[in-house]
Amino acid sequence: MRVCLLGQYPPHIGGVSSHTYLLSRELVKRGDEVYVLTYPHPDVKDIGGVKVETAFAPNIKGLRGLFFFISSFFKLISMVRRFNIELIHAHFLLPPGLIGVCVGSLLGKKTAVTAHGSDLMIQAKNPVLRSMIKFVLKKADYVLVVNQTLKDKVLELGINQEKVYITPNAVDVEKFNPKKKELPSDIKISHEKPVILFVGNLVYQKGVKYLLEAKKLMKTDAELVIVGDGPLRPELELKVPDEKIQDVVFTGARRDVDNIMPSGTVFVLPSISEGFPITILEAMASGLPVVATNVGGISEVMNEQVGIMVNPSSPTELASALDKILENKALRNGMGVAAREQALGYSKVQIPY
Repeated sequence: MRVCLLGQYPPHIGGVSSHTYLLSRELVKRGDEVYVLTYPHPDVKDIGGVKVETAFAPNIKGLRGLFFFISSFFKLISMVRRFNIELIHAHFLLPPGLIGVCVGSLLGKKTAVTAHGSDLMIQAKNPVLRSMIKFVLKKADYVLVVNQTLKDKVLELGINQEKVYITPNAVDVEKFNPKKKELPSDIKISHEKPVILFVGNLVYQKGVKYLLEAKKLMKTDAELVIVGDGPLRPELELKVPDEKIQDVVFTGARRDVDNIMPSGTVFVLPSISEGFPITILEAMASGLPVVATNVGGISEVMNEQVGIMVNPSSPTELASALDKILENKALRNGMGVAAREQALGYSKVQIPY
């Protein structure tokens, strides 16, 4: 089969990009021809037999999606005709999903869409976007979601359950492993204290402000390393000196997360809402115990053997859970081993088509 994946793809970073990369690898393994249409990036190149092309989209807030919709619509038509694409698989419902089903309908090609979380948990709350999402889901031949929570959201929109498939996120367990232990030298910490690690976008739904408040409440002397960037970064960075929060390092967005992960002592994800965060799988594959909020699909991958779940928006619970793991080496080591074992079960992306 000749498949075109539409949406984020390496060298872009993030959970969707990681997912599409692993999916493309599985498709190539089974003998499919794989093509990708993604957002512009200066380092875009073909990867492992996958031909990667880009569509024009200037980095202008509020307009990037619109420009990508227009340019990728025509670019996708061209690619489908040039490569005789048989199936278009879009990742994220808006705008990639809308582009995919429109082009698929126009050219008579089958389409698949994957909902990764915020499209159904956040965008769908807007009445206009909700109607567009329903259109995409009804038009698609295959609707893929990364957890049961998102499947329930899809079914609430009246979508035929026979075409809805749960395909959990996967993790590259060779790339993410416990063997790498040295934190990159440009991340300045003391190296004498345990490291609490957060990786993710600095946006409201990730709950990083509650993590900073938990850091103030903790009894254990530890360093907090925050990997990622986003609109809340200036506000969060100001919060640290303003509230005299000790030992916090902001690294910005990184492309070497696989080297950073195993150097942590514990991974934390204080989200307000989530789909199926791939960063938890990456941390578990790296042998880290996890403290996370019980939202979205987190409970589907976590259990008490690999870490501790707490209620969202609760700095007190976050602080207590982090202290509990950091103060008990045997507990911490046992959770790390169990986390790695759990992650091994998510080493392949499931493909329903």
